[in-house]
Amino acid sequence: MLEYDSVESLAREAEGRGKKISEIVLDDQAEAMRLPGERLFEDMRRNLGVMRNAASSGADQTLKSRSGLSGGNGYRMTRYAAGGGGAGPVSGAFCAAAMAKAVAIAEYNAAMGRIVAAPTAGSCGILPAAILSMEDFYKVSEHNLVMSLFTAGGIGLVIVKNASIAGAEGGCQAECGSAAALAAAALVELRDGSPGQAAEACAIALKNQLGLVCDPVAGLVEVPCVKRNAGGVMCAIAAADMALAGVKSVIPVDEVISAMREIGEAMPSSLRETAQGGLAVTPTGQALKQKIFGD
Repeated sequence: MLEYDSVESLAREAEGRGKKISEIVLDDQAEAMRLPGERLFEDMRRNLGVMRNAASSGADQTLKSRSGLSGGNGYRMTRYAAGGGGAGPVSGAFCAAAMAKAVAIAEYNAAMGRIVAAPTAGSCGILPAAILSMEDFYKVSEHNLVMSLFTAGGIGLVIVKNASIAGAEGGCQAECGSAAALAAAALVELRDGSPGQAAEACAIALKNQLGLVCDPVAGLVEVPCVKRNAGGVMCAIAAADMALAGVKSVIPVDEVISAMREIGEAMPSSLRETAQGGLAVTPTGQALKQKIFGD
């Protein structure tokens, strides 16, 4: 059984056996859990179903969180991505649709909807938005979508072991940064990239999110969290395209993960989900907190 000590070892194992990362992870997990691979696949397929529902439900025009800080932007972005906002998206149809899904899922989470923490609730829109957009635009099969989630899961296990996925420990780089890294690797696999390219995409995406702080206004997972999901999926798409083009990260992926851990440890507690710094303590942030919770 693999120990998930590093992304590079996972990629090497897959390439050495002529398999995708997802196939290695699924086989490994089935052996470790003493369950049929088909059972684990079906469990993951149900997770994909939850992601689909969150994307569609989060695009409801009437959706609002209890705080009133979020809701409705998933609908606005979905309409805009479909060409309902004038001349069309600056970023193109695929990117706009991915951002729309990311925002919709994150807003559905804020409204207490059922989501898949991928890897966390605060970053729940990034990975689903990336792979569901591949289904919509490139007709990727459901089987391959499910398998890409095993790739994301395997890399996530490495990040959990060697760094963190918690904003309270490592800032938002640990949440949205990790989610972008998982999504980038999943996208590479869905475009038939190599395991090595998936590892490169993971490194590039995570590098672009290093140092991102966790500063939720009023302590709620809404502002700026929802919109960071849109930024995270764009980061993942850029990283995947660079890796597929043959661009490599100068700093190896596992060193990037270690750097994220060190940066997180160096962050003051005010920037690690305590709502005591950053955007949370701006005049507007403080006013919103008072409006929601009073004195």
